[in-house]
Amino acid sequence: MRAHWCLTFAVILAGLLARGQDSIPLWKNGPPGFGQFHSIPEEAKDWWVKHIHNPSLKVFRAPAAIATGTAVVVCPGGGFRTLVYNSEGRDAAEYLNKLGITVFVLKYRLFRDDSMYTDEQPKQDVFRAIRLVRNMAPQYGVDTNRIGIMGFSAGGEVAGWLAYHWNEDHGIAKDAIDKLSAKPAFQVLIYPGPLAVPADIDKTAPPSFLLAANDDECCSEPVVRLLQLHRKAGVPVEVHLYEHAGHGFNMGKRTSVPGVHDWPQRLTDWLKDRKLVP
Repeated sequence: MRAHWCLTFAVILAGLLARGQDSIPLWKNGPPGFGQFHSIPEEAKDWWVKHIHNPSLKVFRAPAAIATGTAVVVCPGGGFRTLVYNSEGRDAAEYLNKLGITVFVLKYRLFRDDSMYTDEQPKQDVFRAIRLVRNMAPQYGVDTNRIGIMGFSAGGEVAGWLAYHWNEDHGIAKDAIDKLSAKPAFQVLIYPGPLAVPADIDKTAPPSFLLAANDDECCSEPVVRLLQLHRKAGVPVEVHLYEHAGHGFNMGKRTSVPGVHDWPQRLTDWLKDRKLVP
């Protein structure tokens, strides 16, 4: 009986440790200045997270039997005051996992929640995130040429900062990881905020999938402007603009508009067209 109990405990412990390893800080000892924020704990509710001082990636592995080698770093929205972590992070990951895509959900620092930050901190976080995923690619069965970025609302602004400015630095550790390329292979922006829109788009920007509702007062115009910039630069883009659904319908679950419930299928079709999933 004792041997059986010990074996059971070992199995449970191994499972807990494995889960713990799937939450990965972007910097081993936190970003510069992290120590002074220990007195401000991260706060989480059912649908949001705030006061993020040690940014991290949560890994959602694709099932081994269907894994494609494609990976996506997902940036939840929340207006830089919170992160809508479950409905724009976990739910997106679970959907993409079913397509064979491994997902890394990013907890980035929030400059409208915590006044000690500026928009530079989430830029540092997203650049570090994609470089870290590229560094860990063999560990997670990821093809370094098939790592994309996805963002919702303010997270779409974070994703756009990476996709349209990938050749900038924003490294703060100056280690081997910061020397890796930050260029994503593709980009998915779901009702992105206006900060995602650059003055111009370079022809080296990644192909993009853009989606919003036309009656979204915040975030339909950025999609229209990005479409124009993509066309001007000759960068591949696919755009879906629903007639009405407002803002924040996440993975189609938070809307009363039937046609918007299955918008993720439009993304699936695009990923198939680009041969990122079978």
